[in-house]
Amino acid sequence: MSFLYLVALLASVVGIGLLDFRHKLAFFGDAVFRSALIIAVSVAFFLVWDVAGIATGVFFRGSGSWMTGVLLGPELPLEELFFLMVLTYSTLVSYLWAKKALEARRSA
Repeated sequence: MSFLYLVALLASVVGIGLLDFRHKLAFFGDAVFRSALIIAVSVAFFLVWDVAGIATGVFFRGSGSWMTGVLLGPELPLEELFFLMVLTYSTLVSYLWAKKALEARRSA
């Protein structure tokens, strides 16, 4: 059992959070509830997507010495939940940063 991948995912969330804090984009901007809702709905959507893929035999866990081995369901590792958080949070922060940059450019 290894926590290497999980720690890397958590470090990624912290890094995205630091960018969010620095530029006041999502959770550190004026849209805390909206950001939490967007991430929760997105993660839920992708978890349903994963479960459908697992049920049809398209997705499977695989093996890796860097993973914890903890499963949330058949073929659904704990790390997948945190990966989906990284995916959705980074997408949200990237979108809001690009929007902010374009607005600043237009007003200059």
